[in-house]
Amino acid sequence: MFNDQRSKYPWFNIGWKNGQIIKAISVYIRIKNEKIYIQEDWTEEGIANELLRENVPKEDILLPFYDLETLNLTEFAVV
Repeated sequence: MFNDQRSKYPWFNIGWKNGQIIKAISVYIRIKNEKIYIQEDWTEEGIANELLRENVPKEDILLPFYDLETLNLTEFAVV
């Protein structure tokens, strides 16, 4: 589900387990002030790493789901 008007991009994982429907966000990205905010990321390798491979500057990638102490240990921009 992409919302270009509000610059919000959630990617959902939908399926079945034991006869029950399962719905969860796999990745949720917002773009604000020309920065990429990765709000949620449950991918194995991490969407931030994919963006780096596509030459997105690490200063433009923010990971607000980390606490500040952990975030300071990463190479990405501080929120």
